[in-house]
Amino acid sequence: MYRSHTCGELSEKHIGQTVTLGGWVQTIRDKGNIIWVDLRDRYGVTQVVAENGKMSDDVISKLKSLGREYVVQITGKVIARHSVNPNMKTGAIELEAIEVNLLNASITPPFTIEDETDGGEELRMKYRYLDLRRNPVQDKLKLRNKVALETRKYLDSIDFMDVETPYLIKSTPEGARDFVVPSRMNPGQFYALPQSPQTFKQLLMVSGFDRYYQIVKCFRDEDLRADRQPEFTQIDCEMAFVEQEDVLKTFEGLIKHLFKTCRGIDFTEDFPRMTFAEAIQKYGSDKPDIRFGMEFVELNDVAKGKNFAIFDDAELVVAINAKGCSEFTRKQLDELTDFVKRPQIGAKGLVYCKCNTDGTFKSSVDKFFDNEALAQWAKSCHAVAGDLIFVLSGNAHKVRSQMNELRLHLGNILGLRKGDEFKPLWVLDFPLLEFDEASGRYHAMHHPFTSPKPEDIHLLATDPGKVRANAYDLAMNGVELGGGSIRIHDKALQARMFELLGFTKEDADAQFGFLMNAFEFGAPPHGGLAFGLDRLVATMGGSDSIRDYIAFPKNNSGRDMMIDSPSVLNKDQLDELAIQTVIATPQ
Repeated sequence: MYRSHTCGELSEKHIGQTVTLGGWVQTIRDKGNIIWVDLRDRYGVTQVVAENGKMSDDVISKLKSLGREYVVQITGKVIARHSVNPNMKTGAIELEAIEVNLLNASITPPFTIEDETDGGEELRMKYRYLDLRRNPVQDKLKLRNKVALETRKYLDSIDFMDVETPYLIKSTPEGARDFVVPSRMNPGQFYALPQSPQTFKQLLMVSGFDRYYQIVKCFRDEDLRADRQPEFTQIDCEMAFVEQEDVLKTFEGLIKHLFKTCRGIDFTEDFPRMTFAEAIQKYGSDKPDIRFGMEFVELNDVAKGKNFAIFDDAELVVAINAKGCSEFTRKQLDELTDFVKRPQIGAKGLVYCKCNTDGTFKSSVDKFFDNEALAQWAKSCHAVAGDLIFVLSGNAHKVRSQMNELRLHLGNILGLRKGDEFKPLWVLDFPLLEFDEASGRYHAMHHPFTSPKPEDIHLLATDPGKVRANAYDLAMNGVELGGGSIRIHDKALQARMFELLGFTKEDADAQFGFLMNAFEFGAPPHGGLAFGLDRLVATMGGSDSIRDYIAFPKNNSGRDMMIDSPSVLNKDQLDELAIQTVIATPQ
């Protein structure tokens, strides 16, 4: 054994013992007559000390020759620390070096391996194996490990069974683009990597495995951002002989268990619920952050008809009330206007109205709205003296999305989105279908196997756009943690859904014939839910980005900076796969 103890293990009870540690050199402090070395492993840091005259010249010389990130083995005697450090687990003791053995030297790291590092994100991703040595990153991965472990414990305790499903599957249209894998044994044919185990978990329900789960890798070739990676991990679950209420209660129980065991947070009340329509109307989002107010107020009745074309010609005039913010400066208001005019948000401008303490109002559209008209705005928004009203107008769908971005931005500015506060919300009754103007046909809002609400099935023939899905998402702090639905288990209804989505019978048979055939052999009612493990853990950790919760993440271009992937295949590999590559010229 290279070590008898870890660097986070020693305490006052070990004083007087001779022990051996192994780890990386964190820091060296050489005061001439005495030298201290902080030795680190993933369990903690232990201070090693050597004093001239007390230790051999060999020990002193070896300690002085060490550099940052050198790997060493040190044997010594545990002694009481003269000045206790309460911020260290091992702060009551130190190790008096007796023997030093260099196991491996290190070149100078490209960034400091400290809690607060000087390395930028791209540099740290390139040297991810060094970044993983830092305590904040290790703490995030420890949380991930704990969440995965407790997930397995909880689901096992209620009779869920872990069943693996294939990674090399058939390409099926599920929303995002597939990653494809060429088959050497079947030239010209390709596997796809699963966007989710959707059809397989439904087949497991047909097979009689009435409670399935899997912590599984999924793959989607889509544009990336802070909370997306091309490969991600799901807590994937399915249940048979259940209705929506059964699924919600089961997985609300899982989330409560995870927060209690992994974060010490006890949700004692049932999670609140909100329909999709209400979430969009009040917050402009199907995953609203309900840690703070600023609910949307529609002002069509009081803002139109004043010869202000921007409002008069709009489908929707919508406002939010920023409580106590009437003292915002012109600079702050201009910055908020610039924010909503960013291309990714797309608003043409921003109207504001200050509620002054003397009962008057100051607006950016005073030319069109007098004090009496602005008072009507304030009444509608429940605004009082000292408040600040923001107004956007335009196409209803777009303007709600724009106001959602402004609301979240203000929440950040005002410190209302607290990282240590967690507000879950079930969002229910999503639309089953959405109409795509470009293709002139309907697309599934979730996926083609989502069941319509039983009371809406008759609308499939007359008004498909009004059909609600038997679907549900769990949102928390403005993040979609997971979602699912009750599935279609009736072959006739599934065939009807495929037809509505524009599949010919031949297309449906080619893509999903295996599932339809399985339904011929007695498919039970079933439904499920999948949580994004990366997002769930990042949310529990109070982070916006999921990258630090993944051991080896990719950047916004989908590249692994550390191993330089993706990369070009050599000609022999391509020939063996019967593939020729042609790089298209960008249009």
